[in-house]
Amino acid sequence: MAEVSNKQVVLRDYVSGFPKESDMYVSSSTLKLKLPEGSKGVVVKNLYLSCDPYMRNRMSKLDYESYVDSFKSGSPITGYGVAKVLESGDPNLKEGDLVWGMTGWEEYSILNSTQALFKIHHTDVPLSYYTGILGMPGMTAYAGLYELCSPNKGEYVYVSAASGAVGQLVGQFAKLLGCYVVGSAGSKEKVDLLKNKFGFDEAFNYKEEPDLNAALKRYFPEGIDIYFENVGGKMLDAVLLNLRVHARIAVCGMISQYNLEQPEGVHNLMQLITKRAVMKGFVVGEYYHLYPKFLELVLPSIKQGQIVYVEDVAQGLESGPAALVGLFKGRNVGKQVVVVSRD
Repeated sequence: MAEVSNKQVVLRDYVSGFPKESDMYVSSSTLKLKLPEGSKGVVVKNLYLSCDPYMRNRMSKLDYESYVDSFKSGSPITGYGVAKVLESGDPNLKEGDLVWGMTGWEEYSILNSTQALFKIHHTDVPLSYYTGILGMPGMTAYAGLYELCSPNKGEYVYVSAASGAVGQLVGQFAKLLGCYVVGSAGSKEKVDLLKNKFGFDEAFNYKEEPDLNAALKRYFPEGIDIYFENVGGKMLDAVLLNLRVHARIAVCGMISQYNLEQPEGVHNLMQLITKRAVMKGFVVGEYYHLYPKFLELVLPSIKQGQIVYVEDVAQGLESGPAALVGLFKGRNVGKQVVVVSRD
């Protein structure tokens, strides 16, 4: 029975307002790499961890019905990651298998259930992709665009937070379908990335636009058919004024609202009536049954160079708190990944 030193990223206390690196700390303890008797779980060595905006909600003590559970104050945080199986009580997984799914922000994890894990069968792409394009963010982009919005060739698509893990894929998926695509981001570097690497038709820096309504009218003179919502607040209000008839809005996230004590109101909802538009929120977990279908679409597109993916890589578990907090300051360019181990 091996006993190892196990570094962990621990939530110091519940967070209000913008998270800080000091809201988390790295600790070290010893762990016996052994499953409890009769367990159908797994012992894993974590390789890559995923930083995702939804994790901010889990840092608060939620007092309402939510699709996410709060992290426990004083305990390691959890999130999506890629790991190697060291011991398994699940007959479908064996030692040496690679998996992606929910794991701990630590070097080693004992996972009592494998329900939130997917076995990795394709290793001819970077393993880190399973934190992004081939993992939860990729499935989120796929479900929101294809399943909720049913895009048609020639439609006008707008993506906010477009250079992030999900947004960069939504835009590329829409381009593959023959749509006109515009994205917004928060820096010149990210805008250049959208146009020159991801193939968006146009992109703009929302921080340089004093009037978002006017900006959207400039890029969408005929209006918006599909809006992939990642931001909320003033951006959503401006989009509502620029919808075409029968527009669709997939509500994926509202990162502008996560750190506010009092969420901003939305004032232009009447447009949903006048434009006969549909706005629907979704949770990616309800679409994981489509994962095999998703891989059939995405894997060939990656290998043929039709879809590209940009990662922002932080080295070492100790860099995890800074990397996670950086999401809410716009520091990352592309998908934020933390490398725990490459072995």
